[in-house]
Amino acid sequence: QVQLVESGGGLVQAGGSLRLSCVASGSILSINTMRWYRQAPGKQREWVAVITSGGSTNYADSVKGRFTISRENAKNTVYLQMNSLKAEDTAVYYCNADVRATTRATLSSWGQGTQVTVSS
Repeated sequence: QVQLVESGGGLVQAGGSLRLSCVASGSILSINTMRWYRQAPGKQREWVAVITSGGSTNYADSVKGRFTISRENAKNTVYLQMNSLKAEDTAVYYCNADVRATTRATLSSWGQGTQVTVSS
């Protein structure tokens, strides 16, 4: 029905940068709010960033000033630009989207996650 696929994760040194992408596909009428979450080993999944359909953004305090969320609606894609990475940013990153399907049902969709590892 609706699939989200993240990409762009990998290994990067502290202080470096990485850009994550998440592409939605399937029976999509529109995508509303999109979010990034992350989960480190032994920790709960935490919210990282959000962008609304109108382009308003907000960030967790831990990443504010370093990460930027953006979207390209025509491509059904959300990005997370991560700069000044720290070892504490190491986690599996997941994208989440509130999707309106062609049936007009609204559902919360999750990607499979992509690993980000920051070495110090």
